[in-house]
Amino acid sequence: MAVSPPVCEFGRKAPDFALPGTDGKVWWLADVAGPKGTLILFICNHCPYVRSVINRIVRDARDLQALGIGVAAISSNDVVSYPQDGFDQMRALAEEHRFPFPYLFDESQDIAKAYGAVCTPDFFGYNADLALQYRGRLDASGRQAAAPDVRRDLYEAMKQVAQTGRGPDDQVPSMGCSIKWKG
Repeated sequence: MAVSPPVCEFGRKAPDFALPGTDGKVWWLADVAGPKGTLILFICNHCPYVRSVINRIVRDARDLQALGIGVAAISSNDVVSYPQDGFDQMRALAEEHRFPFPYLFDESQDIAKAYGAVCTPDFFGYNADLALQYRGRLDASGRQAAAPDVRRDLYEAMKQVAQTGRGPDDQVPSMGCSIKWKG
């Protein structure tokens, strides 16, 4: 069942974290934060919404990093019920798609709850002060990828954040699979 997150709570501060990455390091928010802003995305391996756009996520992350935006992805799904979202599988996905950002495991699900993440993919775009400025979609894709020339909503919004410190007033929520919470 597809779910959408709530609208952007402008100014809400990014919760800190210390999470293990598929690269073997523990990452804190400060390690990820960029000089012009930070993008935290909640994804998982099995979600068809994520799978349909994973190459676009990687492309946009690279392009945003070039603008001074720090990027990290977090998987928070219950791996007992969804073993395909386990840490070894996360490592394989990150290597397969050559993630230019850390892919972090939120086994306790505390970080997803702190952020208010509800679906995969769920995007949280912060300015240089780690104040929330974007809580919208990647683009018009759903379970299937939209046309290749579709407007890059996430990229354009975070580019604006990098330039002005403020996200767009009008944002279309992301849509995806619900986060798989533990029993």
